[in-house]
Amino acid sequence: MGYDEDTQARAARRKKRKRRQRTMGVLIFLFLILVIAGVGYYIVFGNSKVNPELIKNGLGTAGNAVSGLIRTGKDALPDSIKEKLPSGWFETETESETETEAPTETETETEDHSDEEAAQLIAEADAMAVSYDYDGAAKHLKASDLYAVRTDLQQKVSEYKTQKAACVAIAPEDVTHVFYHTLVVDPSKAFNPDLDGYAGWQQWMTTISEFDEITQEMYDRGYVLVSIHDLIKKTTNEDGSVTIEPNNIYLPEGKKAFVLSLDDLCYYHTYDNHGVASKIVLDENGKPTCEYVQDDGTVVTGAYDAVPRLDAFLEEHPDGCYKGARGIIALTGYNGILGYRTDGTYSEDHNTNSEVYYRDDLQSEWLANHPDFDWEQECEDAKKVVEAMKADGWEFASHTWGHKNVGETDYDDLVRDTERWFEYVSPLIGETDAIIFAHGADISSSGYTEDNAKYTYFKSKGFDIYCPVDSVPYTTTVTSEYLHQGRRNLDGYRIYNDAISDNPMTADLFDASKVLDPDRPLPVPDL
Repeated sequence: MGYDEDTQARAARRKKRKRRQRTMGVLIFLFLILVIAGVGYYIVFGNSKVNPELIKNGLGTAGNAVSGLIRTGKDALPDSIKEKLPSGWFETETESETETEAPTETETETEDHSDEEAAQLIAEADAMAVSYDYDGAAKHLKASDLYAVRTDLQQKVSEYKTQKAACVAIAPEDVTHVFYHTLVVDPSKAFNPDLDGYAGWQQWMTTISEFDEITQEMYDRGYVLVSIHDLIKKTTNEDGSVTIEPNNIYLPEGKKAFVLSLDDLCYYHTYDNHGVASKIVLDENGKPTCEYVQDDGTVVTGAYDAVPRLDAFLEEHPDGCYKGARGIIALTGYNGILGYRTDGTYSEDHNTNSEVYYRDDLQSEWLANHPDFDWEQECEDAKKVVEAMKADGWEFASHTWGHKNVGETDYDDLVRDTERWFEYVSPLIGETDAIIFAHGADISSSGYTEDNAKYTYFKSKGFDIYCPVDSVPYTTTVTSEYLHQGRRNLDGYRIYNDAISDNPMTADLFDASKVLDPDRPLPVPDL
């Protein structure tokens, strides 16, 4: 990498020449004495010339090497001996070649740069290995031209293989799945009993403090975040159908895998003035962060929700995730996504006469307060944020367009809602094969079959992953057609009830009594 073929060839020749010189080191001394003794013999007995061919023929290959070394070392011979040698004795091809191929300043710099490049490659590979991507780390080093000539790179590949061999297989059935809603920044505002929906905010929402405590404690207990797609392998058959099979995850002994999802990361109008973030934006480095509207109306940016907070934690603790995984975000569409007003109801082309998708009062009020709103630009801005999040490892899923209870919604309404989601959400986030059901609902209580019309429809739309809510630790099923995984709600209701319970349901994850935010009003209302 970064070197032309001529430079590499010169470097190879220099290394070969150095090895040859070291090997001949001992012989040089012995044969030099022998040759000088022979020259002295001829001088003593009155011969006026030395026959170099006699030396070459008598010593064979070693003689060639020695005679060459005598020529290049002529300054070490006494003048009385040099006078008896033939005139062309010291002018040899070996000397000429040595002068031509002597290392130049540029080549020396190249060697130094090679060390720097190797160190950089190892640093990049180590960053992959620390997240348990041992194969990726080895592949990264092997892809370099330096790998064939550097033992440090080769040794690193051997280390990665050893680390991988020591890992333990974790089956999908042994992977737990947790989820959150939007995090509460200001509990005094979110849990104000005078606000509409007080009970729901207390039950469903987790505070920033609680999220951080849970994240740290799960990490300390050896939990490693994995992508839900790491749990399965997909094979496309000749007829275009897809066959699914379980996929094991390999982690060091003592580590445990979990999946994370985030619901409703859309920042609905009903969230305004409730002490939560208002939008996901990109910071000066192009990384996801959040906007937050303060009491005086000023907008500040920072880690005010789960996405930037988890990103920051895993940047500091890269061994807390598997191959750079992040969570999967379940999006509705009726108020747009990620705080961007991207639904068709906000566009100028919206059909105000629609009986199904009408512009409600909150949407009309918002548009009135934003007279310069550009819907097409809003969609483009949302796409940029999505792409930055995907680059960091975040994934996306459907949460139905209208936050539907899929168990109670009739088939025709569910189809209409799904088509709306594909019209206004899918173009912004790209393809997804996952649907995360709202309200903890499901389309069946005993597996999916072809006689289930809702399942058949969702399957025809490309959904292979289905997630309801189930608070028990492990509820993963993998069939040849789908992955079904229950999720555990880590919200105010669960944290509070586990904190006062003798048999907490989240005891395997964290100590709820330590996690419970002291600023949360108690008790949390029953569901």
